[in-house]
Amino acid sequence: MFPLLAIALLVAGASSCGVPTYQPSVSRVVNGEEVAPHSWPWQVSLQYLYNGYWYHTCGGTLVAPNWVLTAGHCISSSYTYRVQLGKHNLGQSESGQKTINVIKLINHSRWNPNNLAGGNDISLIKLQESVEYSDTIQPACLPPAGYILPNSFGCYVTGWGNLQTNGPSPDKLQQGLLLVVDHETCSQSDWWGRVVKTSMICAGGDGIISSCYGDSGGPLNCRNPDGAWEVHGVVSFGSSLGCNYYKKPSVFTRVSNYNSWISTTIASN
Repeated sequence: MFPLLAIALLVAGASSCGVPTYQPSVSRVVNGEEVAPHSWPWQVSLQYLYNGYWYHTCGGTLVAPNWVLTAGHCISSSYTYRVQLGKHNLGQSESGQKTINVIKLINHSRWNPNNLAGGNDISLIKLQESVEYSDTIQPACLPPAGYILPNSFGCYVTGWGNLQTNGPSPDKLQQGLLLVVDHETCSQSDWWGRVVKTSMICAGGDGIISSCYGDSGGPLNCRNPDGAWEVHGVVSFGSSLGCNYYKKPSVFTRVSNYNSWISTTIASN
């Protein structure tokens, strides 16, 4: 009962989530920009261990004290993972940061790693310990179940992914404003066509800004009418032609399609 209650508190506008201490800069920028430090306090860096060193591989979203939401394609049973929370600059040790090991990886049962466009690219990560919320570490809200964002609604993608196709990856967290592209448009043949499913969100496609390699698993942050931020999308895939390709918007797993899966998974684990 308690895990279900905890996740319910994160849904749409609950005062315990989605309201950062340090407000993000949400000017309508054309290109991506460095975020105001700790203004997206639910953003995590998912890191894997290789030859004794930890490397950032994907983003993620804190949705409960010991649970992180990310993409299925971000994780593999072959690696050891940890998450860093409360981070702005991955290249520095920062006041308020927390590093926690991962003890369980749970992909959606219908996720197929050999078919990224098949959908269900969503995963939950259980942390070794619960994190104490602070000014730099807070959970995001979940959107209402089944909610569909309207066309051209502005949301922010955040992450430490490459700044451009084959470009450098930044140490400091970046954000970019993306406008939602409705399914009717995104499924047209000169956009994504039948590749995109109703369980996904398209956002961007202007050829200027998008998510890129290293942003995978991170949140699409959208503000609700009460002013709280909800994680509506999980970065899933983009065009093989490049990160900022015209009419090939970033594609996200639509979180509102998976509220029940998130709740039951947390409750049973």
